[in-house]
Amino acid sequence: MEAQQEPSLNLEDCLKLLKGERDEQRLAGLLLVTKFCKADDHSSLRKVYNAVGFRFLERLLRTGMGKGAISSDGDNNRDAYLSLSVTVLAALCRVPEIASSEDMTSMIPLILEVMSTRSGSSVLEECCEFLYLVSTASENGITRFYESRGIKIAASQLPSMEDGSHLVEISIKLLQSVLSRISLDTIQNDYLSELSVIVAVVARQFAILHNSLKFDALHLLNSILSSTDSSQLLQTLKLRPQDCWVPNVRVGIMAILQNHVAPAERLQALILAESMVSIFGEDWLISQDPTPDNMCLLLVLEQSRVEIAVLLNELAYLKYGAPQDTPASVEAYSLKQRNVVVAYSLVEKIIKLISNVGENDGNLLDEDTLTKLIRQLNETIAVVLEYLEDAKEHGQRKGNDLLASVRIIGRYDLLYCLFALLVLKHWMDWCNVMH
Repeated sequence: MEAQQEPSLNLEDCLKLLKGERDEQRLAGLLLVTKFCKADDHSSLRKVYNAVGFRFLERLLRTGMGKGAISSDGDNNRDAYLSLSVTVLAALCRVPEIASSEDMTSMIPLILEVMSTRSGSSVLEECCEFLYLVSTASENGITRFYESRGIKIAASQLPSMEDGSHLVEISIKLLQSVLSRISLDTIQNDYLSELSVIVAVVARQFAILHNSLKFDALHLLNSILSSTDSSQLLQTLKLRPQDCWVPNVRVGIMAILQNHVAPAERLQALILAESMVSIFGEDWLISQDPTPDNMCLLLVLEQSRVEIAVLLNELAYLKYGAPQDTPASVEAYSLKQRNVVVAYSLVEKIIKLISNVGENDGNLLDEDTLTKLIRQLNETIAVVLEYLEDAKEHGQRKGNDLLASVRIIGRYDLLYCLFALLVLKHWMDWCNVMH
């Protein structure tokens, strides 16, 4: 005898419940929504939103927060109502026109309040999902998030989030969106302490993760540390215990430069390295924990050499081979000039580090490391000289790229003079000993 099958509910049955006059019917409809409505089914989600209406969703959330009532037993089901409302809101906001609506934007302060009072709650991920979708859907969303102390609340939650979790990923993407629309100078003035916390947490993710989130962390760190407006933050970071984030940035950069990743990400790693050297000096390139390790220094110089060779070749093509003065070529030329300046800056700082090796009695750099550094520098200078020769043949005498190229060769010539003097000094000391 065949087993009798239970009748299955479809979307139309769900919509009828959502349009019901009683709260109990709407609640039942929402529970069904969470079971069979897929996140990418925008058509069904629109129908659900139109059926249930914004006001009921707002009232359900407020009831879950203890600020309203859905039914006579509302007090007994607050946690369930809160979880249901946040889950449904996050799902509905996967539809861009719903996420960008003023109604959803008006919910941002309430969702942030839930986050601030429900630390560690199971609804935290849905809260962050909602905030990311709504805040990035419109300019008003980012503004409302920021004005509702969103940075402060996000910074307070980040340290307790599980490493590499979806929650961390959403938080980093949300912070990237905020930084892309609100100046770092403004954020520093309002949330300087919180920014330093964010840098420390994101640096940890950058060091320990080996997935796409590592690159999100890299981009966020660059947005903060490479900005020309970050002077206040840099002073605060210098006062922060460095063992909690500085080595993590170095580890993350080394991981990217050692592995097969896209050239654009390698360049981003160099930009971050240049920022760290500008903050902490050339010695930052050498790990001191627990003993000196020159791997980061060698990797950064090698990648700088590669970038200089590629970028100078592309600059030469844009100057002498590509169609002139088209918007695309002008923009590409400007971008490549900025990038080559970063690589040049790192090479100059490494030359300075080598020049100072005598002051440290050779403790920072051993002979094998120095040999590798000099070999890489020789190859780099050869490429720069070829670029200058090419410019001379085309009658080019002016340009920031040419000035920077001449300067880096001058620095390297001084380095060779210094080494010649050191060799002469050691020879004279040896002669004095022999006599």
